[in-house]
Amino acid sequence: MSHNKGKLYVISGPSGTGKGTICAELLKDAGNEFSVSMTTRGPREGEVHGKDYYFVSREEFLENVDKGNFLEHATVFDNFYGTPKDMVMKRLDRGRNVILDIDVQGGLQVKAAMPEAILIFLLPPSLTELRQRLEGRKTEAPEIIEKRLSKALEEIKFIGEYDYYIVNDDLEKAVLEVKSIVTAEAARVPEKVRPIIRKYEQEQEKGE
Repeated sequence: MSHNKGKLYVISGPSGTGKGTICAELLKDAGNEFSVSMTTRGPREGEVHGKDYYFVSREEFLENVDKGNFLEHATVFDNFYGTPKDMVMKRLDRGRNVILDIDVQGGLQVKAAMPEAILIFLLPPSLTELRQRLEGRKTEAPEIIEKRLSKALEEIKFIGEYDYYIVNDDLEKAVLEVKSIVTAEAARVPEKVRPIIRKYEQEQEKGE
């Protein structure tokens, strides 16, 4: 039995915009799966290989870079992180949607590698609200919060590269909006069928 190919959704936005929560809601749908990243850092307590990350050596990671097997990759605090292309493609080919929670830089890399990927940008209602959310966590020093706010503004400047944006001023509403995008994209008519229809239209016109 044939099935439609799944779609790759990239969820980006500044820290504090609710990316993790929204992705968790999307994953409650059996048709969606989370993209597991590959990393060279060691597993933390409770983390499971293949579920939280694919934990690999630097040599294996660099081999994947050389083979072009990353949709995106980056270095963070001397460790490598990347999204394995082969793992994503296997899931898409099985008709599953793949959800990728990643920063803007990584999102743009994914778009360059897979133009058909659907990029969704989450915005805070305002930078003032974002500051309040970050401060409310009580997990970071003031100077770190200032760096996050500065980075947030830089990330927002790339919103024009994304396909959709959602202002997360109400979490329940934002979740529904993201799900509506997934629903609409599932019903999108592929561009490749349009030339086929036009071919038959032209044939009919010639017969008149």
